[in-house]
Amino acid sequence: MKQHRVTIDAGRCVGCGLCAGVCAAHNLTIQNRKAKTLSEDCLMCGQCAAICPKRAVSISGCAEEPAERRGEARLNPREVLEVIRFRRSIRRFEQREIPREALARILEAGRLTHTAKNAQDVSFVVLEQEKDRVERMAVRLFRRLKPLANLFSPMARNREIDERFFFFGAPTAIVILARDRTNGVLAAQNMEFVAEAEGLGVLYSGFFTTAANASRAIRRAIQMPRGKRVAMTLVLGYPDVRFLRAAPRDALDVRYM
Repeated sequence: MKQHRVTIDAGRCVGCGLCAGVCAAHNLTIQNRKAKTLSEDCLMCGQCAAICPKRAVSISGCAEEPAERRGEARLNPREVLEVIRFRRSIRRFEQREIPREALARILEAGRLTHTAKNAQDVSFVVLEQEKDRVERMAVRLFRRLKPLANLFSPMARNREIDERFFFFGAPTAIVILARDRTNGVLAAQNMEFVAEAEGLGVLYSGFFTTAANASRAIRRAIQMPRGKRVAMTLVLGYPDVRFLRAAPRDALDVRYM
């Protein structure tokens, strides 16, 4: 991210020190009652620009101006727990397209997700028109591997690899690419919450993620950039099934020390 640069507007800066206090890179100091950067070696995380009460700190090269916070937006913890409690992986979908506005909000949740060292290394491939073709490529790969998997897994022996083995007829799948897999998985989690809020069902397709990373043909088909891998694949659509209760869970396993 060398195109970015932290700039201090000395005319606006009042030397309050808030920016230096939140700087994860310890790259800001206060000299002569003004903020000052110590070097160009910075995470460019934007904490300094986000906290400055006078908008004296800015970062160049960003796609948009920072949004102003309007009041407090807090989630209800009990409602969040209920969403998590009743969330199920969906494998039966209605034949209904996802509105572009809803899809844009899901992708925005992924874009806004924090990343380690502010890498911002996550990108997305939305499979719609090419979904069936790419799925067939993954099916051919898994059919070749199934005899070996049958030797070790009863689940593999009981499962037929049909033409909808990966996406189950859902209208859309989002392939999440990242250099650091953890960043992509974090993005997937936030995207799932927005998808649930949009009334969509979600499936994390670990099988397709494995197939894409193993197949050069699939990597070419989804135009995966060099240095990135598929971190996770989200299968999305309106659910054609309604679960009536939460699934059983083991007791909480926690130790306070």
